[in-house]
Amino acid sequence: MLNQISENLQIGKAKIVKQLVQEAIDAGIPAREILEKGLLDGMNVVGEKFRKNEVFVPEVMVAARAMNMGVQLLKPLLAESGVKATGKVCIGTIQGDLHDIGKNLVKMMLEGKGLEVIDLGTDVAPETYVKTAIEQNCQVICCSALLTTTMPLMADVVKAAEAAGIRDKVKIMIGGAPVTEEFRAQIGADVYTDDAASAADAAVKLCAG
Repeated sequence: MLNQISENLQIGKAKIVKQLVQEAIDAGIPAREILEKGLLDGMNVVGEKFRKNEVFVPEVMVAARAMNMGVQLLKPLLAESGVKATGKVCIGTIQGDLHDIGKNLVKMMLEGKGLEVIDLGTDVAPETYVKTAIEQNCQVICCSALLTTTMPLMADVVKAAEAAGIRDKVKIMIGGAPVTEEFRAQIGADVYTDDAASAADAAVKLCAG
């Protein structure tokens, strides 16, 4: 049954996934097992295929939608059994930038790894990332930019985190088409990745660390 959940999720059959998750719950399979061996397992396969260019953004979107439908059924059960997300991340596109396809893709991949994600949307001020990280107890801040003109504001996120005294506790990840590893080193952010699947893997490591 868990394999069926994984396989149907990979091809984005949201209604079937929802139905199978309900059947698994009714059969007494623990919610955590359904989440990890069914939903997250399927999403990992999609992430890996995306990394290898075997599937593309639309396929990832439908798989993520299928996963979310399954997760909605599991959420109350996971909360009851005291299962917590493996980490907490806030994500947003930097101030002055309204592009969100890349950000949304990273968000889906992060959720697909079992992380809790607070989505701040687009045009996010540096202070907002930091305020959210403090209030919500996030281990990681993820910043995206598609415009070279908005990239410098990522440096302000690092500075705002330093000013707030959370720089040693909260890691800062950056990404987006014009962003590079050199730019990351220059502004003092922690991690740069060039694709959504790698970003999710890096965030999991940061949360575990």
